[in-house]
Amino acid sequence: MPRCSKRTRSGAPVNGGDVLPGATAIEEHHHHKRSRNSSSRRHSKSEDTSFSAKKCLTWFKEYTTVLEPDVLGPEGMEKFCEDLGVDPENVVMLVIAYKMGAKQMGYFTQEEWLKGLTELQCDSVQKLQNKLDYLRNLLNDPYVFKAVYRYSYDFARDKDQRSLETGTARALLGVLLPRWPLRPPLAEFLQRERRYRVVNRDQWCNILEFSRTVDAQLATYDADGAWPVMLDEFVEWLRAERAADAAMPPAS
Repeated sequence: MPRCSKRTRSGAPVNGGDVLPGATAIEEHHHHKRSRNSSSRRHSKSEDTSFSAKKCLTWFKEYTTVLEPDVLGPEGMEKFCEDLGVDPENVVMLVIAYKMGAKQMGYFTQEEWLKGLTELQCDSVQKLQNKLDYLRNLLNDPYVFKAVYRYSYDFARDKDQRSLETGTARALLGVLLPRWPLRPPLAEFLQRERRYRVVNRDQWCNILEFSRTVDAQLATYDADGAWPVMLDEFVEWLRAERAADAAMPPAS
């Protein structure tokens, strides 16, 4: 920005500086000050909305170690969640991982980090915090939710196993379907039935369809439907449990 023109006592500008007719030195000063402030605000706003891959990678390095500079591990993940002000088990963290295409729970590679945050145009904690509501709202779209739900299977399973451990599946259902009324009894069934030590991919995908089509009273359950045996056995078990509870005499 050019400097303000000096003025003589008579008010005439020196060196040909332009002043609006009738303007005083003070008015000219404020006019230039407003111009600088306006320009500064515009510049600042431009900086706030721009994305810098370099800044994004510098941010990533805050969570890595000297021994593993290209991988954000469990300790770094804990600090990342703390900086965001989000519980690690909050479903929004799963959406962030989905956006990054992360392959293993508790870890983000540098490539995954840059991929996801470039798409989100976030290169700082503040920018990602501002996107959290947007990321949560994505789950209101049933197609996006289904994609995140299916993604979570490979993301959460032990990479040495082809299936998802039952304990992990129960915990994951608590994150993805916290308000599904049949989730608690299904979790109890899976915990009791020791033969179900893992949940395979077909069973996992069908649990979501089951939650969308079968009501809490099981009235819409079709015994002739193409449900996995695990879900058929769950329905039989739950009905028996409810019948037994109904037959119990009331407590005196």
